[in-house]
Amino acid sequence: MDIEKGSQVLDALTIQSLSLTRGERRLFSGLDLALSAGQALALTGANGAGKTSLLRAIAGFIAPDDGVVRFMRDGSEKEAETARREDVHLLGHLEGLKPTRTARQELMFQTQYLGGDTARAGAAITRLRLTPLLDLETRRLSAGQKRRLSFARLLGAPRALWLLDEPLAPLDETWRAEMAVLMQEHLDGGGMIIAAVHDPLPLPCLSLDLGAL
Repeated sequence: MDIEKGSQVLDALTIQSLSLTRGERRLFSGLDLALSAGQALALTGANGAGKTSLLRAIAGFIAPDDGVVRFMRDGSEKEAETARREDVHLLGHLEGLKPTRTARQELMFQTQYLGGDTARAGAAITRLRLTPLLDLETRRLSAGQKRRLSFARLLGAPRALWLLDEPLAPLDETWRAEMAVLMQEHLDGGGMIIAAVHDPLPLPCLSLDLGAL
């Protein structure tokens, strides 16, 4: 599914000299990376090495100790708060679904809140085969079903940069293959992906190893 092409859509992300600390421990320092439209990056490293923290720093939920995250379009920097609000999806390790909402209610709420539309949400329902789950409260869904529902909001409200934390972990082999196709389509449409992983991403990507504890 192509990203909507507008003058403000991101086409690059650059990080310069980023340093992050958790508690009293420095996770990493002097981290540099650059990602362009159509590219994916796999973040690897031991548990606690800072993969999730880096995703959250890019999304603006953690302030770095030093360094800068820049969101770019046609060589110009886009204001970070605006870029994060309009161009970034963070899909965390926990789904963040309200347990008493039905799958339908949750998807429509998130799609509309994120600036998507019901037509795209409907296409996502079909693509991810969610129809049998729509009237179930999200607390009744399996881990894999919850992950498919979470992916549906990425399609219902298209954004350029997907920040994914262990995106395939709850999925079986069939759905891992399906998500690999979906992610590749996002890249082919001009999107970017940064994913924290333990297992290799099933698509061509760059790699950044944050190392051991």
